[in-house]
Amino acid sequence: MIAERYRARADAFEAKVAAVLSHQWDNPSPCARWTALEVVDHVIDMHGVMVGQPIPRTEDPLTDFRTARRMVEEALVSRGAEEVSTPAGPMPLEDHVDQVVSDDLVLHGWDLARATGQDETIPATDVERLWAAAVSVPAELMERFRTPGAFGPGIEVYGPEVPVAQDASLQDRLLGYVGRDPMSKNL
Repeated sequence: MIAERYRARADAFEAKVAAVLSHQWDNPSPCARWTALEVVDHVIDMHGVMVGQPIPRTEDPLTDFRTARRMVEEALVSRGAEEVSTPAGPMPLEDHVDQVVSDDLVLHGWDLARATGQDETIPATDVERLWAAAVSVPAELMERFRTPGAFGPGIEVYGPEVPVAQDASLQDRLLGYVGRDPMSKNL
């Protein structure tokens, strides 16, 4: 189930990376201070964290993401049950991948889509799953998630909550909760 969920999310993210036009890589993203390329670089870097080694880089973000993806998929098969150390405590590698980089593919996929004018629709099952996970985080941990650098230099799990209308879609409520402004089209 975890490997299948990761694969589906990686397929969607890879399609978004493949659709970025060469002149769009410097477009600003909803992630403060990151361009479209920096969003993809972050996702690749987080894949390296999951497998415990940096991802080899080329000049092509699509090639680099495919390498990162392959490495995570191989780790899920060969080391999925292996216990790893995480900021949330020890857990199986497959759970860490599922809770971090797999979820990142969804949220940063939206960031990349917004930055490059692609379809921003997140699958309803992903919206529901991420919403349930986000709102179940205890307040003291959520405060840490929203504090830049709390998990290491340059790492910000969620930004400050962005208010959205009470009748907004669950996708928009999720995005606002994790610090994205789903209504802003001007990046």
